Amino acid sequence: MASLTQGPDLQRPAPPPAMKLPYYKNLDGVRGIAALLVMVFHFFHGFNPVEGAPPILNKLSAFGQTGVDLFFVLSGFLITRILIDTKEKEGYFKNFYVRRTLRIFPLYYLFLILTYYVLPHFIPVQPATLHQQLPYLTYLQDFAITFNWNTVGPGHFWSLAVEEHFYLFWPLAVLFLSRKNLLKLIIGIVLFALVLRAFMFSNGYEVFYFTFTRFDALAIGSALALLELRNAFQPKNLKWFLLLIVAVAIPTAVIWTQFSGAGALYVQVFKYLFVSLIYFAIIGAVISLRSGHPVNSVLRSRFLSYTGKVSYGLYVYHPIIYFICFHYIDTGSVPLNIGIRFIITYVVAALSYHLIEERFLKLKKFFAFEKPTMAAK
Repeated sequence: MASLTQGPDLQRPAPPPAMKLPYYKNLDGVRGIAALLVMVFHFFHGFNPVEGAPPILNKLSAFGQTGVDLFFVLSGFLITRILIDTKEKEGYFKNFYVRRTLRIFPLYYLFLILTYYVLPHFIPVQPATLHQQLPYLTYLQDFAITFNWNTVGPGHFWSLAVEEHFYLFWPLAVLFLSRKNLLKLIIGIVLFALVLRAFMFSNGYEVFYFTFTRFDALAIGSALALLELRNAFQPKNLKWFLLLIVAVAIPTAVIWTQFSGAGALYVQVFKYLFVSLIYFAIIGAVISLRSGHPVNSVLRSRFLSYTGKVSYGLYVYHPIIYFICFHYIDTGSVPLNIGIRFIITYVVAALSYHLIEERFLKLKKFFAFEKPTMAAK
């Protein structure tokens, strides 16, 4: 009860409800483009590469390899903004990890089961012992590939391992670091990745697949979440993102077209950084566009939006579909082959999403972030 001198009871006003994170539908289209880039790259280069394609097409399609970098930058942004928004709510760790598990694990382990125990009965693939499977079962395949461990599995899963390793420590960093110190950590990760790439490449190690030589793309994407907190994604700031795209794209284009594959130290050290910065600027520019901009109309189109929705399945399934088509449905025509393989991949990914993935995604509602544990600072 309040004293007579204090007047009536006055309760401390409740903190205002946290502002709901805006949903950027155009980023679904960006995710779809990332998946398409990887699919194009693997059609021409990765899994049973195309022979006889025009040299210029082979050269241009090599850029599709950067679709993984786009995935990393986009994931870094989307995950970090969620972590920042929920760091003061109950179940911060539990809800985050359960929700990520529901998204990633079911399809990941289903595909491993198919790879190890089903497909060897139908197509000529190398059977794997349990010892050879372990790196993939424990998300250590990128270590195995980098350091030549005896392992067998879907090689393109290296990128999923990199992301999972990032998720292991990044929620802790977001929870305990101020925005200023989080930015310092991002810069530190970028510098560490540069130094480590130089060291490992100089000593004969592959730097493309390894967690700690690829973390910088995820960290750079996380910086976008800090910009969002500063309300930086406005049409008036679009010119700065476009300027960054131009400034970084020129040296990147020179490196990619003239020196890619040359094995030069500075190429291996800097090309991933440059590509990540380009995608950082592109995502920033996309979010800064006015709603009615033609680019947004394209990114929000039904095709790209749906491609983004099923992009995980597209990424997971496309190599094995390419492999099967290479052996059993090869028409001898590059346009027909790519059309057939893309259509089959889309059908499989769509069925996987609606029949399998969606069932697990619906469970995420039981792990929603609700009440804040303290007043927002």
